[in-house]
Amino acid sequence: MEMKERLQGLIEKNQLGMLRMRLEALHAPDVAELMEACTRERALLVFRLLPKERAAETFAYLPPERQQALIDAMRAGEVRQVMEHLASDDAADFLEEAPAGVVKKALDGADRERRAQLAALLRYPENSAGSLMTADFVELHDRLTVGQALDCVRKRGPRAENADVLYTIDNTRHLTGAVRLIDLVCAEQIHRVSDVRDARVVSVGTQVDQEEVAAAFRRYDVAQMPVVDSEGRLVGMITVDDVLDVIEREDTEDMEIMAAITPQEKPYLSIGPLQLAKSRIIWLLVLMISATISGRIISAFEQVLQSAVMLTAFIPMLMDTGGNCGSQASVMVTRGLALGEILPKDALRVLWKELRVSLIVGAALAAVNFARILLFEGVGAQVALVVSLSLLATVICAKCAGALLPLLAKQCRLDPAVMASPLITTLVDTASLLVYFCFAKAMLGL
Repeated sequence: MEMKERLQGLIEKNQLGMLRMRLEALHAPDVAELMEACTRERALLVFRLLPKERAAETFAYLPPERQQALIDAMRAGEVRQVMEHLASDDAADFLEEAPAGVVKKALDGADRERRAQLAALLRYPENSAGSLMTADFVELHDRLTVGQALDCVRKRGPRAENADVLYTIDNTRHLTGAVRLIDLVCAEQIHRVSDVRDARVVSVGTQVDQEEVAAAFRRYDVAQMPVVDSEGRLVGMITVDDVLDVIEREDTEDMEIMAAITPQEKPYLSIGPLQLAKSRIIWLLVLMISATISGRIISAFEQVLQSAVMLTAFIPMLMDTGGNCGSQASVMVTRGLALGEILPKDALRVLWKELRVSLIVGAALAAVNFARILLFEGVGAQVALVVSLSLLATVICAKCAGALLPLLAKQCRLDPAVMASPLITTLVDTASLLVYFCFAKAMLGL
């Protein structure tokens, strides 16, 4: 924070030489954060002080609105330099979000080869491996010698996003393996690349969903992964920084869905109150209307409540406990599904486990509740037993429902997070009231 204030002070005093020196010591994300805090004119000034490569790297860390404003304010030559040095995947992401006028200006500043490359990336479906990959990588032909391969890395490496691991191809560009740069450096110059490569390379197809890509990165513990087309030809590479962005977006989306909010792509402070209200009100209306079922149930058992008014006092406790139990189970199962630890075919195993957990938890809660009611509520043992047995049944229903509903959603190709806390709470509220009043009528003779 102190550094940002000092840099803003240099901008205000127009001490551009000192500002340029300070900017050279900062990482690109830090420079981008400084530019976000500046006005459009000052952000452009800071951007123009950066070297070409640093400017393009910083551009990738800016939010879409600031990127579009910069491109709009730049001269054609400046736009050409940015598009030339910007990583292909970052350039494609920018063009995907930008309005038509900004896209035209950006593409006019790129050469024919670059435009063709970006057009190819933009053709892939959103949230697919093809939309995540970069075309800035080094591939090596199997027949090259190690010496020739190193010459190729020296020539094309500076443009590559990552050259720690290089991918090998045959005459038809089919992926044949991978070789670490360190292995090339240590190998004899006269050896063939095919002699030092590892054929056990993990790849993903261009159409694979980004969540599956992230799961593959976790499973195989890699920092980059090649992307192949439907015929197995190497077309790109995905790096771990893009996968981290995917994981962050997917986790945020799941959190929003679990909180009954329509997912938003923009940062919170960039969204207007009306848009935020729209993202929340639909789910709130659905849950509000569904909650009227609980009111109907209470109305239907009005005579039971009139005969034993003290039963009313325990309704909130039953509903809250049921909702909490259902939420615990749904969160665990939803997270297990996201990490690939649980599959829809494991439904019976999950149900059996949650049934045992609910019996243990429910019995403990019921016992404590029975003693609490007898000691502190001043009601008879029969009422305490009704409430405690209802609590046990509610916990069992809630945990089983919380475990099975996300699995059902996954099987139906829906987001399991949809079946999270708010919806499960509403369903469990209904079940707990039915169980409670049925026990009361049967055991109290009402």
